[in-house]
Amino acid sequence: MKRGLLRGRGLQIYTWLVIAWLVLPIAVMILFGFNDTKGRYNTAWQGFTFKWYGKLFEIGDLTQALVNSLLIAVLTMLIAGVLGSLIGLALGRYRFRGSGAMNLVMFAAISCAEIVMGASLLSLFVTLAVPLGFWTILISHVMFSISFVAVTVRARVMTLDSSLEEAARDLGAGPWTTFRLVTLPMIFPGVLAGSMLAFALSIDDFVITNFNSGGTMTFPLWIWGATRVGLPPQVNVMGTLIFAAGVLIAVVNALLARRRANA
Repeated sequence: MKRGLLRGRGLQIYTWLVIAWLVLPIAVMILFGFNDTKGRYNTAWQGFTFKWYGKLFEIGDLTQALVNSLLIAVLTMLIAGVLGSLIGLALGRYRFRGSGAMNLVMFAAISCAEIVMGASLLSLFVTLAVPLGFWTILISHVMFSISFVAVTVRARVMTLDSSLEEAARDLGAGPWTTFRLVTLPMIFPGVLAGSMLAFALSIDDFVITNFNSGGTMTFPLWIWGATRVGLPPQVNVMGTLIFAAGVLIAVVNALLARRRANA
């Protein structure tokens, strides 16, 4: 009995230590977004202020880098979401020649080291004489994000009840109507999860972006460059807002999932 209580208490302590380890960097980032720093280095607490939220877009280069990152992430989410969902649907629903090789390529792309993928994409763009910049970053992000979307949607498709689609066809629905009204709503949670994963992977990617960015600056690249001269508090504020947006989307998605489950 006593050993069981000690084991339970130890498990609780371990759980809270893991949670603290995960949350502490984010808490520090949020806290120093309110730091009334007087110098260029935002590393020592000097007082509480909201003024950096009012001066969020005061640094033009930082704002442009954030806009580039958000635009690339949204486009990556849309393009990789559509292409990856179609690949996941095909792999989960049909058996065709080359499906095994396609599965292997998908998982190989996920397990591939970023430095390898970044260097290989750079070699490809240089060989084809493609100018490095915004579009090469977008192509790179779509390439490594498609696999994550495809695997997520494929897992969802493999759990579907095909009798619902057969019932729709028996009632006279064509292939497009069956897909639009039956298949797509059932796989939509997987499509949404995969697309959000693509957005998250894109907006914080550094290694592959650094290889293929040319003169285009993204948010992670700007932060890396600014570490040598000191990070302004606006970086903490932007990071806080990105984190808050992610939490908000996750909460809304959870509430919608609970609502669908109770319907």
